[in-house]
Amino acid sequence: MIKERITEYARRKYGAEPEHLWMRWPEYAVLRHKDNGKWFAVLMGITPDRLGIKGEGMIDVMNVKVDDPLLLELMIKEPGHFRGWHMSRRNWMTVLLDGTVPFEELAALLDKSFAATASAQKKKELRPKKEWLVPANPKYYDIVSAFGASDEIMWKQGAGIKKGDTVFMYVGAPVSAILYKCTVTETDVPYKFADGKLTIKSLMRIKLVKRYPADKFTFGRLNDEFGIFAVRGPRGVPNALSKALK
Repeated sequence: MIKERITEYARRKYGAEPEHLWMRWPEYAVLRHKDNGKWFAVLMGITPDRLGIKGEGMIDVMNVKVDDPLLLELMIKEPGHFRGWHMSRRNWMTVLLDGTVPFEELAALLDKSFAATASAQKKKELRPKKEWLVPANPKYYDIVSAFGASDEIMWKQGAGIKKGDTVFMYVGAPVSAILYKCTVTETDVPYKFADGKLTIKSLMRIKLVKRYPADKFTFGRLNDEFGIFAVRGPRGVPNALSKALK
């Protein structure tokens, strides 16, 4: 029944119906993305010797993609995990559907394979929420006055930033400190601006969540405690700084 549970899981979560593409092997079923048509799983019935194990009759297996070769090397050492059969052995893995691998783990592998084979747009949507450190130059925009007038403003769209992400606004000299924690509420708002020094192609909307004292997260502290020596563009937030900001 595990094979049926997998197909029902894929149908419910991704709207993917199993496709039986081969007349010679009617038990083989492919699960694929709706937008780019790529396979993210193949369900098969094969003989145990195909995987180098003992047994009689047919066994149900699932092929999934693992986009990290080092992770794949570790996973195939676990019971019920094998290098991909009938697929690229470099980035596909075959797992048993006989109860050796718990269903929860099978579902997680299916989710990872779905993400690994998704289109660029879908990968962007699937990416977990992220924290960013974003610079604000007072020479170009008075963000202090802007947040004094409203708790939601438009800002230059940062590459890779998506709705739901958190941005910590670092205000440059003479402030030189993180002053605001914001949530991104909208992205990819069309906008064109260029003056030779600054070019803006799109905007994002950010909502103020928290204010920090100007002497709390200064550039000196960012440098000394968190290894941040420059804030010239959007960048990820180190774990230690993330904890301190919270």
